[in-house]
Amino acid sequence: MFPIRDHNPSGRTPYVTRALIGVNIAVFLAYWFGLQSENALGYFFYTWGLVPDRVLAGQGVATVLTHMFLHGGWMHLAGNMLFLWIFGDNLEDEMGHLRFGLFYLASGLAAAALQIAGDPTSDVPMVGASGAVAGVLGGYLLLFPKARVDVLFIFVVFFRVFSIPAWIVLGIWFAVQLVNGAAATADGVAYLAHVGGFVAGLVLTIPALIKRGGKAYWAQNQGKPPHPPVEYVLRRSNIPRVPKR
Repeated sequence: MFPIRDHNPSGRTPYVTRALIGVNIAVFLAYWFGLQSENALGYFFYTWGLVPDRVLAGQGVATVLTHMFLHGGWMHLAGNMLFLWIFGDNLEDEMGHLRFGLFYLASGLAAAALQIAGDPTSDVPMVGASGAVAGVLGGYLLLFPKARVDVLFIFVVFFRVFSIPAWIVLGIWFAVQLVNGAAATADGVAYLAHVGGFVAGLVLTIPALIKRGGKAYWAQNQGKPPHPPVEYVLRRSNIPRVPKR
């Protein structure tokens, strides 16, 4: 189950969201095709990814930023950029371009801090925009809890798109990160970074909510972005169906 779109495109062009997606893709393509071996790729990640024990030793401090623009593979990149594309535009519209850019980086730094605090002796490099993107999810949840999000549900061979309020989609996502982070699930995913970024996004968005009137802002817009919603219509496929005999 994962989101594919929301129903409230932003009211103005999300330049920062687009720029972040463009930079992440450009950086990924540069090293993915530029490095000639697995060893070279591993060394690159160790040098520019976030390695907690190195950072605490005062080495590679810049990696608290550089790791946000690295990804371990195509699906890692695609997943993060999809979430940023769906949820980033409305948040940027409300915060403004500069504030949103700073908000994104601050969420990524908070994510890195919690990951380091939770596993300070780790020598495994952490890469990915997931922590910063998690901050975007937290901010979106606070400002637009009832925004409609289309979710693709896949169960074996069953595929269907459901329209679900953002608080359910993002609430479930955060609960999964929280449970796996608390259980120290060893599957290579930085769950603590996701939790740290999400919580930071929530906290950093509180001033924006208060400035707009708090609960009054939710009531005024029914918990959705202040833009006319878009209705998506699923049309019947032109591919002919072959009946069973």
